[in-house]
Amino acid sequence: MAYDVSDALVFFGATGDLAYKQVFPALQALAKRGHLNMPVIGVAGRSWTSEQLRDHARQSLQEHGGVDEAAFAQLAPRLTYIGGDYHAAETYQKLRQALGDAKRPLHYLAIPPSLFATVVEGLQQSGCDQNARVVLEKPFGRDLESAQELNKILTSVFPEDAIFRIDHYLGKEPVQNLLYFRFANSFLEPIWNREYIDSIQITMAENFGVEDRGKFYEEAGAIRDVVENHLLQVAALLTMEPPARGAPDAIRDAKTQVVKAMQPLSIANVVRGQYQGYRQTPGVAPDSTVETFAAVKLRIDSRRWEGVPIYIRAGKCLPVTSTEVLVELKRPPRVVFDATEPEHANYYRFRLSPDVTIALGARVKQPGEAMQGEPTELIARHIPGGDEMLPYERLLSDAMHGDQTLFAREDMVEAAWSVVDPILGNATPLHEYAPGTWGPPQANALIAGNGVWHNPQVDPLASKQ
Repeated sequence: MAYDVSDALVFFGATGDLAYKQVFPALQALAKRGHLNMPVIGVAGRSWTSEQLRDHARQSLQEHGGVDEAAFAQLAPRLTYIGGDYHAAETYQKLRQALGDAKRPLHYLAIPPSLFATVVEGLQQSGCDQNARVVLEKPFGRDLESAQELNKILTSVFPEDAIFRIDHYLGKEPVQNLLYFRFANSFLEPIWNREYIDSIQITMAENFGVEDRGKFYEEAGAIRDVVENHLLQVAALLTMEPPARGAPDAIRDAKTQVVKAMQPLSIANVVRGQYQGYRQTPGVAPDSTVETFAAVKLRIDSRRWEGVPIYIRAGKCLPVTSTEVLVELKRPPRVVFDATEPEHANYYRFRLSPDVTIALGARVKQPGEAMQGEPTELIARHIPGGDEMLPYERLLSDAMHGDQTLFAREDMVEAAWSVVDPILGNATPLHEYAPGTWGPPQANALIAGNGVWHNPQVDPLASKQ
């Protein structure tokens, strides 16, 4: 489907951390591919010049991926800077002047959510909202009520098809690969249902703590930070019905439908944890009850997934940094060859980071006369190459072209908050765990009815534990 391409990019928060680590590398990558044929206007509160912004961009690239001199030579002349208070009308008047005769600007709000309403109002009052698109970063609210209020503010100025709610996780190549693998291969569909699948596990593990993000994490916690958005989105990609076609609305319709079918989480199906030492982190309250680990058991009310539990686990200070999905199949109705039932059933394993692996867990005969088997994995492994798009490169390019496939729609955002709303805050007890472990032992009881947690390995080619 063809859309009008944006003819100017404005990014608020040009001097911030997100721009420094993600936006400038993405802009250089777009310039390198010849996809950045428009002025790029940075807006922030500092009293900088455009030349200072260009120097800042170069420094960013030196620290995050390197400077491609040819691409930077294309990017730098397009960069201009507007300094001013986000609450001041003068800032938006200067922006309106800088946009010149641009007919389809894209406004990217790389700023704290508390400023979204202020900037959207400023864009409207200055006329910068006319025929424009707006991109905003998660979190889209802190709960269902605040998400609904944010959506009301956004849609009072911009139509829904001009709003791009960015979740950078959906722009990652491995997550795209998961969606493609599901629907491009006919051998999955016959077994991708309750008749053959016993359970699904999704684990996002990080072997580091909150570091210098203590103040932010006190406002978020693991459930708000990654479960409500990243991991529910992965669950949706795994369980959605085949879209009617490949168009953005069809894919988003299918994802939204399955998120709406997810049962709201109950207190009995949640375990929260906090690693020892978290409360000593700068910015963290000495009596903090914010979770750095969360494990949940999710159910979907649908004919395809009735009775199939989905276990989601995320945490900091765990043994490794990795995100993996394990789709465990049901066991054969009876054991034919082995003397005893094998410990593990067949499974599909999708490793989403730090590398990409798609593997099928199977059994093969051991050498010798006895009909005795052993577990193995049939692996199709993708090693990222030089042409792989950065997540923000992909997402900004899609937003410029009006393609909303990878962006969250209003009803999907509210459906996801509806799932986690009952367990936010201190609705459940907080359990302490030692750094370097797989979280509090109480999480093991959550999955006891379906075996044990699958712990991602340090070695990406290692088989299931």
